[in-house]
Amino acid sequence: MSETQRIRILVYDFSWGRTLIRASKSGPGYEIILPPGRFEDADVVVFHIPTAPDLTHLKKRPGQIWVAWSYESDRFYPQQCDPEYMRQFDLTMTYHWDSDIPVAYFDTGIRDDLFQPPIPKTADAPAVSFVSNVFDLCGRYNYLKELMQLLPVDSCGLTLRNKELAEDKRRETKLETIANYKFTLAFENSISRDYVTEKFFDPLIVGSVPVYRGAPNIEEFAPGDHCCIDAGKFKGPRELAEYLLFVAGNQTEYERYLAWKEKPFRQSFLDRVEILADDPFLRLYERVRQLRAADSGHVSLVPRLSSTASAVVKTVQRRLGMPR
Repeated sequence: MSETQRIRILVYDFSWGRTLIRASKSGPGYEIILPPGRFEDADVVVFHIPTAPDLTHLKKRPGQIWVAWSYESDRFYPQQCDPEYMRQFDLTMTYHWDSDIPVAYFDTGIRDDLFQPPIPKTADAPAVSFVSNVFDLCGRYNYLKELMQLLPVDSCGLTLRNKELAEDKRRETKLETIANYKFTLAFENSISRDYVTEKFFDPLIVGSVPVYRGAPNIEEFAPGDHCCIDAGKFKGPRELAEYLLFVAGNQTEYERYLAWKEKPFRQSFLDRVEILADDPFLRLYERVRQLRAADSGHVSLVPRLSSTASAVVKTVQRRLGMPR
């Protein structure tokens, strides 16, 4: 494929894009370009929604594809659920699994990581917390504060801290620490379908049971049966604390939450991991290539893109429960 045929993908906001492209590189059919000054040269422009400019000030050239990209919760950035705003894009690249190109807080390496066996639980408290940001949209801070009055919790984050770490090598220290606790309070900063971060996966890796408060469809991300405790199924902190104290005091019952590590992973989980096997830019390129092939009989992609944009709007309406 010649240089003129290669698909040029521009990451409009490089300051945020470097995380996405850190392990990515141009492929045989596409080239990743960074300077916004090359906007006119780009076949595909990836906009980071939380930092995207006013798109009405940008002129989209014929055939150019605009992609909405975000790992951030739509509770913090509600424009992701605004049909009028999303209508400006042709493809979506977000944590929602009905996106055109799903992106997630885990990758294929998670399969090997999850084989790590649990270690004996030596911590005095049954539960540990690593929550640092007091700003949330789901009452996480108040929920944690009340729970800590009912259940011994070692809080090692900046929020409600009551235990200091001997050293802090960031994620390495976090994993080493939570491995010693029966439970890890895995509380997201917002509650949104499919918004499942490393807070859920880290305790699973090291053999601590995640007490999860976040995405209502968390079971769809679970690698095995009975591997986590969904706080959303309890009436509140008091009922949750009572259950955690019961399980912590009953070794047989607690070990049921670790039995999944000795069994094959759920096929539904493996299917999700397989989707993420390819680099997100490669998956984006493949999607764009499919669109171009479908429109090979047209001068531009506009007719096809109008259909794709309509599908994006319908997806947003479905998430909001809006009539379609």
